[in-house]
Amino acid sequence: MPHMNIPFTHTEEEHPLVLKKKHMSLADRAADRMTEGMGSWSFLFVFSAIIIVWISLNLYGWWQHWDPYPFILLNLALSAISALQAPIIMMSQNRQTDRDRLSARYDYAVNRKAEREIQLIQKELYTIKEMLTVIGEKKLKK
Repeated sequence: MPHMNIPFTHTEEEHPLVLKKKHMSLADRAADRMTEGMGSWSFLFVFSAIIIVWISLNLYGWWQHWDPYPFILLNLALSAISALQAPIIMMSQNRQTDRDRLSARYDYAVNRKAEREIQLIQKELYTIKEMLTVIGEKKLKK
């Protein structure tokens, strides 16, 4: 596991995920934003409404039906959207996996540092306890 230099005091800007996010390309940021949007309830409602309107206008519309039943144009559009969504979602998931891995490494490094500091504090506390015991014994002898 590579060494991670963990500062004594932490700031939001020093966290590896914050640094990594600052250096994301425009395409990566766009893919993440699209994935966030596609994974929301509002997208689901709007997309469902568009499909319902499309089908309704082509079944019951008062003017010429541009995509009559069995809605071949709608099928083509939905297939194209699915073909575009899949790689965008996969790219976003791969970046999320990288972020999770980086976060786990950082958490592990912070936990190791905290463990070493706690052990040092315990040793110092034991030394203080021993010194107090010696001082207490000297006072009892007087």
